[in-house]
Amino acid sequence: MNVDIRPETASDYHSIREVDDLAFEQPNEGLLVVKLRMNPSFSPTFSLIAQIADKIVGHILLFPITIVDRKHNHTSLALAPVAVIPEMQNCGIGSTLIRAGLTAATAEGYSSVIVLGHPDFYPRFGFKPASRWNIYPPFVVPEEAFMAMELVAGGLAGVSGKVEYPPEFDEVD
Repeated sequence: MNVDIRPETASDYHSIREVDDLAFEQPNEGLLVVKLRMNPSFSPTFSLIAQIADKIVGHILLFPITIVDRKHNHTSLALAPVAVIPEMQNCGIGSTLIRAGLTAATAEGYSSVIVLGHPDFYPRFGFKPASRWNIYPPFVVPEEAFMAMELVAGGLAGVSGKVEYPPEFDEVD
C-alpha cells in the first residue's frame, strides 16, 4: 500500500472534513478543523493528509497553543485531530501521519507537542504524561491521557503551567 503524505490544499477541504467526521463518528472534529483554518495561526504545513491513489484516507493537524504559568507564556503545538477512515484504521496510516507531523514541527523550530489521547498509543512516539513537566490541561482529563513530547532535548526545560487552546476548541463540543 503506497501512502502519500502531503500538506493540505484548498481542494482537499471537503475530503478532510469527511475523514475527520468518519474517524470520530460525529461531525465536531471536522467542524473544529474548519474553524481552526480561519484562525490566523493556522498553517497548512501542519495540516497533513494521507492519500492512497486519489483518495484521502487520513488527516492530522498540529496547531499552536500556549502553556501559561504565572510569569511566562510558552508556545507549543497541540496534536489534534489524528483521523483515519474506519476501513483503513490499524494499517499504520495514523502512525505515518504522526511521524510526518512531528518532523514538520521540528523543521519549523517547535520544541514540543501536546496531545490528549490514548495512553497506550502515543508513548510509542515519545509522548509522556505532561504532568512530568508540571503541564496541565484546562479541563479535567485522566492524567495519563494528557501527554507532552520534547521535539528537541530540553524542549520543555523550564516550561510548566496550564495549556490554553485557541477559542475554536471551546466552540466545538
